[in-house]
Amino acid sequence: MEIMMTESHKYLITSNETESSGEDDRPPLMQQDSETSILPRQSRSRRRKCSVLPTVDTVIETTIKKGASNIISSKFESLDYDLMENYLTQSETWKSYNFILYKDFARWVIFFLIGVLTACIGIFIDISIEFIAVFKYSTLKRYLDNSGNTGMLVPLAVWLGFNIVPVLIGSLLVVYVEPVALGSGIPQVKCYLNGIKMPRLVRIKTLVVKTIGVITTVVGGLAGGKEGPMIHSGAIVAAGISQGKSTSFGTDFQIFKYFREDHEKRDFVSGGAAAGVAAAFGAPVGGVLFSLEEGASFWNQSLTWRIFFGTIVTTFTLNVVLSAYYGHPGELTNSGLLNFGKFYDLRYDLLEMFFYVGAGVFGGLTGALYNSLNHKLTVFRIRYMSARYVKVLEAVLVAMVSACVPIIMIYSIDDCRPLGEDPTEHAVQMYCGDGEYNTLAALWLQVPEKSVRTMLHDPKGAFGVFSLSVFVVTYFLLSVWTYGVSVSGGVFIPCLLTGAAWGRLFSLFLQSIFPEATWIDPGKYALIGAAAQLGGVVRMTISLTIILIEATGNISFGLPLMLTLITAKWIGDFFTEGLYDIHIQLSGIPLLAWDPPPLSSNITARIVKSHPVICLRPLETVGNIIDVLKATSHNGFPIVDVEPMTKHSSDGAEQSSAGSTDSHKGDTSHKRDSSHKGDASHKGDASRKDSPGRLVGLILRSQLIILIKHKIYKENQNWPDDQLSSEIFHAEYPRYPSVNDLVVSENDRSFTVKLNLFMNTSPFSVQDSTSLPRVFKLFRALGLRHVVVVNNNNHVVGMITRKDLARYRVWRHGGRMGLEELKISSTL
Repeated sequence: MEIMMTESHKYLITSNETESSGEDDRPPLMQQDSETSILPRQSRSRRRKCSVLPTVDTVIETTIKKGASNIISSKFESLDYDLMENYLTQSETWKSYNFILYKDFARWVIFFLIGVLTACIGIFIDISIEFIAVFKYSTLKRYLDNSGNTGMLVPLAVWLGFNIVPVLIGSLLVVYVEPVALGSGIPQVKCYLNGIKMPRLVRIKTLVVKTIGVITTVVGGLAGGKEGPMIHSGAIVAAGISQGKSTSFGTDFQIFKYFREDHEKRDFVSGGAAAGVAAAFGAPVGGVLFSLEEGASFWNQSLTWRIFFGTIVTTFTLNVVLSAYYGHPGELTNSGLLNFGKFYDLRYDLLEMFFYVGAGVFGGLTGALYNSLNHKLTVFRIRYMSARYVKVLEAVLVAMVSACVPIIMIYSIDDCRPLGEDPTEHAVQMYCGDGEYNTLAALWLQVPEKSVRTMLHDPKGAFGVFSLSVFVVTYFLLSVWTYGVSVSGGVFIPCLLTGAAWGRLFSLFLQSIFPEATWIDPGKYALIGAAAQLGGVVRMTISLTIILIEATGNISFGLPLMLTLITAKWIGDFFTEGLYDIHIQLSGIPLLAWDPPPLSSNITARIVKSHPVICLRPLETVGNIIDVLKATSHNGFPIVDVEPMTKHSSDGAEQSSAGSTDSHKGDTSHKRDSSHKGDASHKGDASRKDSPGRLVGLILRSQLIILIKHKIYKENQNWPDDQLSSEIFHAEYPRYPSVNDLVVSENDRSFTVKLNLFMNTSPFSVQDSTSLPRVFKLFRALGLRHVVVVNNNNHVVGMITRKDLARYRVWRHGGRMGLEELKISSTL
């Protein structure tokens, strides 16, 4: 094998013999069948050959550095979005059209429950934060008002205590109990909906830690919000309700059993994420569009209606309960956790369009700066802050700084305004005169959501230029540092607050240029700045426009918002990726883009595939199945008719040649996919020289384990063919037993299993001459986990899984773009 490297250090691999890994667990470097350049338009004269050690793993360990963004982790597996079609599903004649109608009705019931429960979680979070925050900030107000007698140290100590204690609790829960609850959870939900199995993402323990964690983050004074985590919480609720059981508590309610598969669960999780947006912003339409634009990778018309129904239920439930809680029963005045308040006059002139574009440019630049700084900080954390106690200490340090910075600003900046000109919940006099209050103290002594509303609705002159400038810089840096700390919290509110602050500052600048202009409203430009900043960071356009329109209750301002967001996205994309995409890349998650890489038609399945492939026969011995499962971590195995049989395994099981062996050393189809933990590469036996077997089907690892666990053998009379049902596989979903949990006696090893009853009789396959874009479109559009590569005789010659496709990634930077081949690591 030769590994060729361009001067830009992008890997090109050529080979006549392939050691592959598989889709969801594919090894680090992939090989090709012939000396063919993988990346287009690379001059051979510019390449230099590199010597490598005999094993692929050694190459990876010595060349891959933590924190690199050009690496895919082989630890991630794929979900089975493709529906299984086999003898059992085709023979289940008991299903009728009445069952189809009942199942469709059950979907509407589940979406209704998702909406109600997601709203209840949002209500609990909101009321908890409100109760604790009132106590915290009213106490701080008393100490700050008495600081003339006690000095600054006493209020500082109290503030530190109020910040450190909750943040410490939340960080300990995230670090030691459930690390997947870190952050907003939006990148992980996005990857799950893309078809990637994210461990522990939708478990009840994650929901509990997430709920408590986001409360402690907000009341702990960190630059984080509860809106992002609400999306993750909604996804967890949807995943749990739709299955009708709890694996964490070991309880099965014996309902919704027909939804226990990845395909159905995916659609419910899409609705849960949308319900989370609706609960956070009171934006049901925005929730649907968010799930479509930023979350779901698979969509259909009927799903749109059901998700919209769920978001409406969420908004209505939250509205009714919170309106009653805040003393306005029946008025429905609290549509979301984040209430921007109504903008009754958002008129704009044609001249202002240029200023909106300018705000979008600035938001794109600051968003790119935010992402770049956070990227470098995240890389530093990955490389040097892996110890769990260090993560907790960092969270505590951020909490301390988040207390010190405000109190230093309050003491050092004398910005006083008369009382009564704007609504101030905790007015601190400090060094101001009688009848006045410190504006910075009022801004810091409230949760960030209320600070956003303050920026949007306080009258002109509520804040000085210097005060706003210092606040923008400090809060921007705090939010950059906070995102990625081991706590639960989102980026929406910090970006909205930062943008609203510099947007209001922008209005003061315009006022100085056009002193007689009546169209300059600080609240209007604060809204534009908030949209520009958030759009520049997360690169959302359509859904964010609708969310802001619904949150402000003014549809006439849609054009300026869209213009600002598109500009911010274009400018930001010129310099960096979006924040969520950056964190996905740093995690090594094999996310598939919407479209295949351009100009890649010269790359064919012959180059992309992993091989040789471990194959099984339609009638296979238990011993051979057990040996294969223990020797590999692949999750999908082609079933072939071997022609001819050339060798028998020790227990009498025959195996196919050239693509079918007992071990997929680097399975490209098995090892690359979750199904093939190295899903297509199987290390072949040198003694097998015959042609591979003819493809007749494909069976999953989980199916094999269930068959052996229940001893569904040909010789076992307790399992006649007419009593078999696909329900036996749904009962174990989603946590299937491990092969090490199976107990197989020596006598059982000689028994046989009729795999032709359970295999997918029509697996998707492509010719080895099929181009990469064509394979990508098939794989991406159908949500596949494996694609079998065959030759002209329909003989298995390889497998293609997610990692085989995800390793070809398009990069864009500074107006340039290109195609790079990623490395695959088993240690990331």
